[in-house]
Amino acid sequence: MKKIEGIILDWAGTTVDFGSFAPVHAFVTVFKNAGIEVTIDEAREPMGLTKIDHVRTMLSMPRISALWKERYGQEFTEYDVERLYAGFESALLETLVIYTDPKPEVLETIEKVREQNLKIGSTSGYTQKMMDIVAPEAAKKGYQPDFYITADGTSGMGRPYPYMVYHNMEALKLSAARHVVKVGDTIPDIEEALHAGVWSVAVVIGSSEMGLSEAEFYALSDVEQEEWIKRVEKTFIKHGADFTIRTFGELPGVLEEIDRGI
Repeated sequence: MKKIEGIILDWAGTTVDFGSFAPVHAFVTVFKNAGIEVTIDEAREPMGLTKIDHVRTMLSMPRISALWKERYGQEFTEYDVERLYAGFESALLETLVIYTDPKPEVLETIEKVREQNLKIGSTSGYTQKMMDIVAPEAAKKGYQPDFYITADGTSGMGRPYPYMVYHNMEALKLSAARHVVKVGDTIPDIEEALHAGVWSVAVVIGSSEMGLSEAEFYALSDVEQEEWIKRVEKTFIKHGADFTIRTFGELPGVLEEIDRGI
């Protein structure tokens, strides 16, 4: 690489936790404990935001908002947001350690990227307390970026704001946004990249947007897999991704393409 200087990677659904299931299960659980049955799709829709914003967004969904008002006799309050978030955090921290396996092709691809002398940063919708579990466990399994930051390090200004990307650029001494590539698996990941002015690459298979476990995806027929892939690719492109890749292993080829075009 002559012009691309670094990549900034998301965590769950992009580099670890195929399908990004750890937070989904925790969101479903905490709402159930509050007497509100939410669907997997509802729990996934705001994925990529900071987790307290995720709770707030779910409570604002018309169906969930109506159920809340029916059960509690009033609109949700910020106190409710904070109470649900505390429950979510507890539920997630109890199980997070088992959702830290690197996705297929990640370790091999990171090795290839390092051979190109690129810096590897990362951002996450997780909090620092959550990353205190995820990062060391992923490192034990072979994945360790050069730098990571959460919204705790940007005064709570996580995705879709660009500030976590900017902190990566500062820490890794990356010279300009057009020399940086952000890789993620959600719409807020794309928005984060667009707001920061960096390139956006979206991973399709194993993404939160796809929402299938590894077993579920590979149990599909070739035709069904292709239908899922095309649907997710279309969503990512619609929201502004510069490139989509089916698997993480396709990233070096896209980096070369971007490098030639700068």
